[in-house]
Amino acid sequence: MKRLEVTTETATSRRAFCQQACHAASLAALGILLPGCGGGNPAGPSGGANVPQLPQLTSTITGGVFTLTIDAASPLNTVGNAALVNASGRGFLVARTGNDAFVALTSICTHEACTITGFQNQRYVCPCHGSVYTLAGTVVSGPAPRSLQTFGTSFSGGLLTVAAG
Repeated sequence: MKRLEVTTETATSRRAFCQQACHAASLAALGILLPGCGGGNPAGPSGGANVPQLPQLTSTITGGVFTLTIDAASPLNTVGNAALVNASGRGFLVARTGNDAFVALTSICTHEACTITGFQNQRYVCPCHGSVYTLAGTVVSGPAPRSLQTFGTSFSGGLLTVAAG
């Protein structure tokens, strides 16, 4: 009968293997249990589908500005409405805050640079992790760490001009 010898080296290798396997299994289980960034936020990725999307407009930046015609057909015709504007490949959130007052912001979330496309209850909602901003761009709820960048606006004769920097 042959005798199986277990050396110290073999036992150490098995022990190391078992420890590594246990660590990997623990990390995998922990990853499943912990919520992702913004977890539990109803406006986050799983709940973001219920957030109405902003109407989209297109413009062109010329000389550091872009313009939008605000007429009866424009989604910005009514105070309190907002739109996502693609101007020469850059995204802007534009909201009408008064009869002759508008606010223009970057559409790029300050958390992980997702484009903000949701709008609900006079708030902008990022579809990626659920950050919520006011019409002025201030963070209402994160994970966004700071407010959105603002751009100057002027409105005259039905033409909105935005200083796009």
